[in-house]
Amino acid sequence: MHKLEHYDVVIVGGGIAGAIMAKQLSHQQQRVLVLEAGAGDPTLPYDSYLAYLDEYYRANIKVPNAPYPDNPNAPQPSVLDTAPIAPPVPNTAGYFVQRGPNSYGSDYTRALGGTTLHWLGTTLRMLPEDFELHSRYGRGVDWPISYDDLLPYYEMAEREIGVSADVEDQQFLGLHFSPGYVFPMHKIPQSYLDMWLTEKLADLQVERDGQAYPVRVVSTPQGRNGMPNPAYNNGEGYVPVGAVGRPDLGQRCQGNSSCVPICPVQAKYNAWKTLAAANPAYVEVQTQCVASRVLVDGSSGYITGIEYKHYDSQNSGAYTTHVARGTRYVLAAHAIENAKLLLASNVANRSGQVGRNLMDHPVLLTWALLPEATGPFRGPGSTSGIPSLRGGEFRANGAAWRVEIDNWGWNWPTGAPYSSVDQLVDGEGRYGADLRQRLNAIIQGQVRLGFLVEQLPDPFNRVTIDPDYMDRLGNYRPVIDYTITDYTSAGFAAAKQVSDAIYDHLWATDYTSYSPADAGHVTYRGQGYSYRGAGHYVGTHRMGTDPDTSVVDPRQRSWDHPNLYLVGCGNMPTIATSNPTLTMAALTFWAARNLLEDIAADKVLAGAELSALAE
Repeated sequence: MHKLEHYDVVIVGGGIAGAIMAKQLSHQQQRVLVLEAGAGDPTLPYDSYLAYLDEYYRANIKVPNAPYPDNPNAPQPSVLDTAPIAPPVPNTAGYFVQRGPNSYGSDYTRALGGTTLHWLGTTLRMLPEDFELHSRYGRGVDWPISYDDLLPYYEMAEREIGVSADVEDQQFLGLHFSPGYVFPMHKIPQSYLDMWLTEKLADLQVERDGQAYPVRVVSTPQGRNGMPNPAYNNGEGYVPVGAVGRPDLGQRCQGNSSCVPICPVQAKYNAWKTLAAANPAYVEVQTQCVASRVLVDGSSGYITGIEYKHYDSQNSGAYTTHVARGTRYVLAAHAIENAKLLLASNVANRSGQVGRNLMDHPVLLTWALLPEATGPFRGPGSTSGIPSLRGGEFRANGAAWRVEIDNWGWNWPTGAPYSSVDQLVDGEGRYGADLRQRLNAIIQGQVRLGFLVEQLPDPFNRVTIDPDYMDRLGNYRPVIDYTITDYTSAGFAAAKQVSDAIYDHLWATDYTSYSPADAGHVTYRGQGYSYRGAGHYVGTHRMGTDPDTSVVDPRQRSWDHPNLYLVGCGNMPTIATSNPTLTMAALTFWAARNLLEDIAADKVLAGAELSALAE
């Protein structure tokens, strides 16, 4: 199926991590093969993107994966398949086999470009304290690298994605930047709701564990094109990357209000942009190639190939089996897919940690009706948040969280505005002018807060495989064990208290409700809370300094196999409170540098050996 018999590097996965790795290696003239399980034309024509748009327009329910057709040969999870779990009977309705006791309610996209096709575009850095959670607060584990170690790679990731933000807004809770640093583009203009809340909440403080915290509204860094900052890179400026195949489109965010599930003009970053910037002379991309096994030499521990199944059509389960061989290998599939592949291959698991420590940001939603119109349902899904309780001494007792301020009213919790129309017509019998006036009053005052709550790494929250659960090609489906611990539940309780204080301060009418029938319902100290999945998969092959307790070393290389690198959010030891894509991208730039150093070292060694032979 692939063109060469041997590559310098074989990469599994064509999302952002695989794309960054391929780009960096190709620019150093390394011959790279990218194997992508999902569909997608490797030449990245704009017509392929239009096909996703057509699928989105036809979809009745605009969930994150709505534009990306279900592919039985490379199945993907859907938020529509989440249901309450009743152990010991697992929920097998979707791609995941969920054994619970709690629901893992997130999805991801298996197509060329990965989940960057449907992500919101939030590009927050982690806090310096997030790398030292155990040292500071006695919780979780410390990272084997620090914020300062990763700082230059954050800058590389922000350039690659094209982040719009202002440094002045982001200097909180110890976040610091290189001297004179500015983001590639100025921040996306904050919504009217953001500015209204900034004014109304300016004098509000909330308490947690006896300490007062200000409720400060801050603009959110975003991976979408805004106004380029002429001061970027010492005055070099930044040229936004428009739509792949149509560079005249997507030069600026147009406020289409559909970031999730798809940006119609590609003003929002997706991994196609990075793949398109790779050196085509050195990168070969093959789609519809599902990696099924990692082959290893038992005596040396070196990886010798990636076995994969190539299918010609999503409509048929017919496939042919091939082996891709290279000098080095990179698994960049996804935290779930990487773990599943390693477990199926019985490799890289001396520590027994493969698949373990699965995390997400369980999102506690609250919603209310404001006393005046604030203009929701315009622009990107979120342009600001409240970061005040992302860090602090309280983390010794309960989870931190970040507040996302939503620009799309009650859409996520209730399905508004469509559900609002149903209620007014069917529930209240309104029609005509009365319907229009009441609908306008309700819609214009809707506000929704999302508390993205921290989880700690827990070895019992994990991905495993079971021969009783296979997909159409005979590959394993992921089996998920997942529990919301008291640490996270304490974060839910604190979040709801802060939400109550905010809505009281705003004279808002709180409509938040949680039901035991909700898929993500938990009880903590007699109170019930319902959470949603954030799609922020972290853990399953974490990095560390000890091969007995981690899967990869700080360089992102497997402890067990010298020519195997793992990249992606699976390497992250903790999740903290920031959306993980930017950190994943930074870690991938770090891994690419380290892999290239390995290649250079081999060349030096080979040169020395040749010199010795010549003598």
